[in-house]
Amino acid sequence: MTAWLFGICAVIIHSPDEIRARIIEETLKARGMNVCVCPTLADMDAMLKQRSSWVVILDTCHSLSAFMPFLTRLSQKKREGKALRISLILQSEDFCVQSDEALQDFKFRRLFCLPDPIDPEKIADLARRARPSIIPVIIAFLKNTILETIRLFLKTMIIFFILVIGLAGGYVVTCITSLPSTESIENYTPYQSSEMYSADNVLLTEFFIQRRTYTPLSQIPPHVSQAIIAVEDTRFYKHNGIDIIRIGGALIADLKDRTYAQGASTITQQLAKMLFLKPDKTITRKVKEIALSFKIEKNYTKDRILEMYLNQAYFGARAYGIEAASQTYFGKPITAIDISEAALLAGLLKAPSLYSPYKNPKKALKRRNLVLKQMIAYDLISSGVYKKAVTSPMPEKFHGRKYKAPYFVDHCRTVLKPKLGDRLFSLGLKIYTTLDYKMQEIAERAVNRGLDELDKRCAKGIQAALLAVELSTGRIKAMVGGRDFQISQFNRATQAWRQPGSAFKPIVYLTALNQGFKPQNTIQDSGTRYVLKNKQTWTPRNYTGVYHGTVTLKQALAHSYNAAAVNLASRVGIKNVIRTAQRLGITSEIKPYFSSALGASEITLLELVCAYAAFAHGSRIEPMIINRIMDIDTFTITEPRVSSSRVIGERELAYLKSLLRAVVLQGSGRKAAALNREVYGKTGTTNGFVDAWFIGFDDFLAVGVWVGRDTLTPIGEGEAGSKAALPIWIEFMKGVQQAQ
Repeated sequence: MTAWLFGICAVIIHSPDEIRARIIEETLKARGMNVCVCPTLADMDAMLKQRSSWVVILDTCHSLSAFMPFLTRLSQKKREGKALRISLILQSEDFCVQSDEALQDFKFRRLFCLPDPIDPEKIADLARRARPSIIPVIIAFLKNTILETIRLFLKTMIIFFILVIGLAGGYVVTCITSLPSTESIENYTPYQSSEMYSADNVLLTEFFIQRRTYTPLSQIPPHVSQAIIAVEDTRFYKHNGIDIIRIGGALIADLKDRTYAQGASTITQQLAKMLFLKPDKTITRKVKEIALSFKIEKNYTKDRILEMYLNQAYFGARAYGIEAASQTYFGKPITAIDISEAALLAGLLKAPSLYSPYKNPKKALKRRNLVLKQMIAYDLISSGVYKKAVTSPMPEKFHGRKYKAPYFVDHCRTVLKPKLGDRLFSLGLKIYTTLDYKMQEIAERAVNRGLDELDKRCAKGIQAALLAVELSTGRIKAMVGGRDFQISQFNRATQAWRQPGSAFKPIVYLTALNQGFKPQNTIQDSGTRYVLKNKQTWTPRNYTGVYHGTVTLKQALAHSYNAAAVNLASRVGIKNVIRTAQRLGITSEIKPYFSSALGASEITLLELVCAYAAFAHGSRIEPMIINRIMDIDTFTITEPRVSSSRVIGERELAYLKSLLRAVVLQGSGRKAAALNREVYGKTGTTNGFVDAWFIGFDDFLAVGVWVGRDTLTPIGEGEAGSKAALPIWIEFMKGVQQAQ
C-alpha cells in the first residue's frame, strides 16, 4: 500500500561526490527507506515528473552558489498545473547565514540546511521526518469512503463496517509486509573511526562521524546493564518484545493526565526504532515498531539484544554506545565505572541533552537518583550501596577525545581530507604516520622548558615551534606548532610565514660556492651604500654596529656579518640567490631585494628545515608525513615513496658544511658544541628581536626551532637566535641522543 500511495521511490539524492551520495543512500536503505540516486540534475528533473510529493536530498559540497538556479526552479516546479510538494534537505560544505537568508524565499514543503561534515544518521532522521505521512492520505481515503458508503448504502451498515475493518486490517498487513529484514542487523556496521598511529605504533587520534567503540556484553559490568534495565525496561527478561502490563499502566496514566507523556517502549522496541525507524510518534511507526520487536525477539537472544542496544544507544555529546559514553563523561572505560556513574549513564538515555550533567546538573542529579531508587526498589542494590551512591559527586569535566601530537595530527588531517574526503571519518582506516612519538615527547618537553625560561626573562605571550626531519627520507619525526594547541590551533611550523633573518644566509653562501668561491676567499664587510628602486639609499649594518673589513667567507658566516652577506649577494646576483632557494625546495616568494640576503623575505619553518636537510647530503627532499594507509581489511591503500633529487655538488657540499661547522665551533652557534658530536647549523635573528631561529643538523636529523610572538612584536631585549632558540634545539638534540 505504501508503494501504491507514494511511488517506488519517495527520496531522491544528488551529490557531485559519488562517495558521499552512496554513504547517504546506504544509511537511508538501512533505515528501510526507498531511495534513488540521481547522478545529474537532469535525471532529478525527470524523476520529479513522476509524482507530486518528494523528499529531495541535495549535497552541494563546495558549490552552493552554483546550485542556486536549480533551487529556484525546484521551488517553482509544478505537476499537472499544481505545485510540487517538495521537502528539501540541503547539505553544504560552505553553508553560511547569508545562504540561509537567500533560501527563505523558496517555497518548499519543508527545508533543512546542514553544514559539513556530513552526518548520514542526521540526514536519515530528517528524511523520515520530511517524508509525507501516510496517515493524512488514509484519513482522506476513509472520509471519502465513509461518505460514499452513507450515501449509497445507508441501509446496509454492515458493509460499511466490513469495509472499515478490511481497510484497517489491510493497513496493518501493509505495515508488516513492508518491514525490513531483521537479519540485516547481523550485517549492520555502524560508521567506524579511522585511527592514526605514529611510526612507533602509538595511537595518536581517531577521526570519526560518530564516536563509537563496540563492546561485548561480557565486558560490560552487570551493574551497568541493571541500571539501564531498571529505568528503561524492568521486565526486559520476561516479555517477548512488547510489555503489555507496562502499556496498560502507561495508557491509564495518559488518560488520567490527558497527555501522551508516558512511554511504554521496551528495550527491544527502542532497538528496532534506532536501527530501522524514525522517532516520530505516529501510529504507522508504532505498528512497525511492534512488529519488528517480535521479529527481533524471535531471532536473537535477550543478551544479544541488550548488547546491540547498549552499543547503539545515543548518550549525548556525540557519544554512541556505552563505552564511548563512559569515556566522554568520566574519562575511563566502562569496566571501571561505579554504581553512581552507571545510574547517571542510564538516566541520560531518555533525553541526553535535558539530563546532561554539564548543561543541567540539577536535573541530571535528580534523574540519576531516580535510577538509583528504581535499582533499590527491584532489589538490584542494597540500601547501603544506595546511600553511598546518592552522595557521589556529579562529573564536572568533559572528557572530549584528545589526541597526541596535536599540531602534527591536525597537519595530517589538513593534507589527507582533500585526498580521502569523508572516507577519512567513516571507513575505519589505519593511518601510519612518520612521527616518532618518543622523539615527539622530547620535542614537546624541550619547547615547554624553553618557553618557561623565556617567560621568566620576558613578557608573557611568546610562542615557539620545532620541526625535526629525517635526513635520508624527508620523514617528519617531530612537530611542535606552538605553546598549547587547546588555546591556539595555528601551526607555526607549517602555517606561519616569518622572516628567517641570518638563518637564510647559508643560501647566499651556497650560491657563491656554486660560482667557484671557496671558504677561504675574502669579501668586504663594510658599510656599502646601495641605491634602491625608489632612489633611496640603504646601508646594511652589523649586529654590533662594527665593520670588520676584509674577511673570509668562513669568518663572515660564522660571525653572521650582515654587511659581508649583502656584499656577497651583490657579487653573485640576488636573482641567482633566489634560484638557489627554489632549487632547495623553498616555494615562498623571495623578493629580489638585497635585504632578502639577510632573511627579510618570509618563509615557513618547514621550508627552511628541508633546505638545511639538503645542506647535509646535497639532495632536495620532499617532506613526508605518511608511511602507509590501510583499510579495515588491512589492505594497503597507499604507501608514499621517498622523493629526492641532487641539487648540491660534492665539492660545494663539503665547503658549505665546513662553513656551517664553523658557526658551531667559533661563531654564533657555539653553545651547540656542548653536544660533543659533529653538528652544523645557523642562528637567525630579525630586527628588534622579533624572530629568533636556529636551524641545524647532524648525521641523521635536520631540526629547526623558531621563537617569536604572533603579534610581530619583540620577544625581549637581546633575545637573539643564540639565546632564545638555540637552547631549545640543544635540549632536543641531547634528548634524542640519550634516547637512542
